[in-house]
Amino acid sequence: MTESLLAEYLPILLFLLIAIVMTIAMVGMSYVLGPQRPDAEKLSAYECGFEAYDDARSKFDVRFYLVSILFIIFDLEVAFLFPWATALGDIGMFGFWSMMIFLGVLTIGFVYEWKKGALEWE
Repeated sequence: MTESLLAEYLPILLFLLIAIVMTIAMVGMSYVLGPQRPDAEKLSAYECGFEAYDDARSKFDVRFYLVSILFIIFDLEVAFLFPWATALGDIGMFGFWSMMIFLGVLTIGFVYEWKKGALEWE
């Protein structure tokens, strides 16, 4: 009984082992073969707007938080669309119109944020 259970999990374990070995190999090869020439521009803050190793109590622009929250909201919309699209044949018209209402509310929210200027960057 336990041998058959182990035999069923063997492909999964083999897949994980191959994935781990390939990941380590690719990261190792990029470290060995890639040029290691850091300069001031490469070590500077990238898209976050502040130095990475600075005082934690420094002022932070609230626009970064706003953009990240908006990204999460609209990213979740896409996360709901994939299972809905795959199950559309099973859920029928009720599921279709429920998603249309959901998308309508998100679209209204997106237009509202756009009109308020939340997506504008100075």
